[in-house]
Amino acid sequence: MIVSQQVSTVIAVGLRERKKTETRAALSAAALRLALEKGVDEVRVDEIAEAANVSPRTYNNYFASREHAIVAGITASRALRVAEALHARPSGEPLVDSIIAAFTEQYREPPTEAVALITSSPALRAAYLDSVVEMEPPIADVIAARSGKSEEAAEVLAAAVSAAARLAVRRWVDLRPSGLAVVSATSIEDHLREAIGHLAPALR
Repeated sequence: MIVSQQVSTVIAVGLRERKKTETRAALSAAALRLALEKGVDEVRVDEIAEAANVSPRTYNNYFASREHAIVAGITASRALRVAEALHARPSGEPLVDSIIAAFTEQYREPPTEAVALITSSPALRAAYLDSVVEMEPPIADVIAARSGKSEEAAEVLAAAVSAAARLAVRRWVDLRPSGLAVVSATSIEDHLREAIGHLAPALR
């Protein structure tokens, strides 16, 4: 009887987590679609919630702003893909090379229409930069596993990688003093390689 209850609890938790994932994905997809159709400034939270068939209150459980919801539509599942890419890298490869490869593979430039959207709004650019933080947990796990460093040290190094990646993205989407955002001629991949490469000594 106890085993049966435990199994039922595990199944229930699994279903809840899947539902949360599906709801988040529906909200982010709706937010991105509406932003592309109407423009960022014309999108309202209640519209996003209605398009995803949830209440505005439910929306607020997932995203702090419409900009974060829109960005999630662009960067959906990126943290998961980074984790998968890191675990798939050869174990004998230098750790910094593995991290750079995982980032450059998963942080490729978004489609043209998404780039135009990102550069159209200062708030959206800020949310896009903030999205880099989502990659810290899988990076910390791999750093700890591959280097033997403590959990705290791995988290600190993962935060440093995140900061370097954030700087690379900010340089890629360059905000001029005039307020005009310009996408750099240098690819985001090259910016990521240069920025994260500075951390190579600490990641050895």
